[in-house]
Amino acid sequence: MSALQSPLKPKDIRAALAFIVGLIAGGLIGSGTAHGEAIKQRPCDIYAAANAPCVAAHSTVRALYAKYAGALYQVKRASDNAAENIGLLPDGYANAAAQDAFCANTSCIITKIYDQSSRHNDLTIASGGHYKGPGPGGSDLGAAADALPVTAGGHQVYGVSISPGMGYRNNRTTGVAVKGEPEGMYMVSSGTHFNSGCCFDYGNAEVSGNDTGAGHMDTLNVSRDLEWPNCRNAPPRPGVHADLENGIFHWDKRSCNPAAIISGEPRPFISAWLKNNGQTQFALKWGDAQSGGLATIHAGALPHGYAPMRQEGAIIIGIGGDNSHASAGSFFEGVMTSGFPTDSADNAVQSNIVAAGYGAPTGLSGTLAPGSEISLQATTACCTEDYIRNRNGAVVIGPITSRSAAQDRRDATWIVRRGLAGSSCVSFESKANPGDFLRHQNSALHAQPFDGTALNRSDATFCAQPGKNGKGNSLHALNYPAKYIRHFYGKLYVAGDGDGGNPWDTKTLWTDDVSFSVGPPWSP
Repeated sequence: MSALQSPLKPKDIRAALAFIVGLIAGGLIGSGTAHGEAIKQRPCDIYAAANAPCVAAHSTVRALYAKYAGALYQVKRASDNAAENIGLLPDGYANAAAQDAFCANTSCIITKIYDQSSRHNDLTIASGGHYKGPGPGGSDLGAAADALPVTAGGHQVYGVSISPGMGYRNNRTTGVAVKGEPEGMYMVSSGTHFNSGCCFDYGNAEVSGNDTGAGHMDTLNVSRDLEWPNCRNAPPRPGVHADLENGIFHWDKRSCNPAAIISGEPRPFISAWLKNNGQTQFALKWGDAQSGGLATIHAGALPHGYAPMRQEGAIIIGIGGDNSHASAGSFFEGVMTSGFPTDSADNAVQSNIVAAGYGAPTGLSGTLAPGSEISLQATTACCTEDYIRNRNGAVVIGPITSRSAAQDRRDATWIVRRGLAGSSCVSFESKANPGDFLRHQNSALHAQPFDGTALNRSDATFCAQPGKNGKGNSLHALNYPAKYIRHFYGKLYVAGDGDGGNPWDTKTLWTDDVSFSVGPPWSP
């Protein structure tokens, strides 16, 4: 039994059964819903049925109400500063093709994320706070609109990729909990795109953009938390925490709770959950957004000095309440509720998230067409069982077979995207780490998050030609046309044919080492 719930009475059991029956009738439970099919209920429908209605619902991926028909977000293009709202396809997923068409031959940033609730608590680029951002007048920067392509519901859509200096905010909201009122929230984020900088938050924050004291924030935080000394020796993985201001908490103690750290293999999509009764208790949970249920991190007392809470009702994404903007992370969807949601409602929403199909196969494979999932195999005689793979951000070649570990096969799978700096060329996104792209930097290849800069765009764009040795394809860097992706003693570089002065520029085996076979993905 949850520490936050009393024993069920008969009328509570009847209500819970009625709620479950409603979910079955709504097509969420027992419906056989597959990825890409319309889902009859969405998260905010589920919370409304459980008497915890959404007061904010944000997503660049999908509708969070079954009947929502408005825009999801707005983009602005660099070429002429024109803006465009990105709406929905008939099945409730983002019309990303409209963004691609509007932003063709230029770049776009996300300028607004619409609130799908009736409260209209839309989020715009943060104007700054105690910590000034790097943008005009101390504002933050907007996220690059094409930085985080993913598959959901059988479509290519875009998430919000936050790099340090980026963030979104609304200081004038309605309906959001204040002064100790109860609330709940969740967000779908990433277990592979994170850092230890403060603060990748989503939730309730100060309206002034200043630190106004303990309990004035109530936000979810996904990061590698190094605040508490005993966290620093934990595995380098993100955790799910509550940023309550002047403390990022995993439980009611000022120390590291191992349960807050995401366990198991790296997870490209996670769900993070926080609910707070505003007076004495709060709960934290996490789940894999692609499968399974929720794990409880903490369900119990608020930390000393935080009871009661003193929320102010602003909403933030990707920053702290005082505009701390050193964080990195990915945001796909999130809601905030009025009232304290039940565990059964949270569980139903988690099932709905899993049914949304984050990271499902694109449906294309084995070619250099955008959207195709591929592997890149070496053709040099020594290395024909070796494939280009990501290894903790470094790009190497190594043997991959059907017997290889699942994570190794995922790391050797890439998704072809339209070139970030030119649509006639291509970019390669890591299947295992959505938003990480193959990029050359100081000649070596890395898999790194795309931060939207012009240099990053160019460094992550490659142009295909027939293989120099007559096999497969060779890929030259857009910004260095004479330099091609080459494997050399197990590592990957952009290398010239005897021109460049580096060991990897040697003519020996150059034509073989720069030729790769494009094949089906190791991890569909």
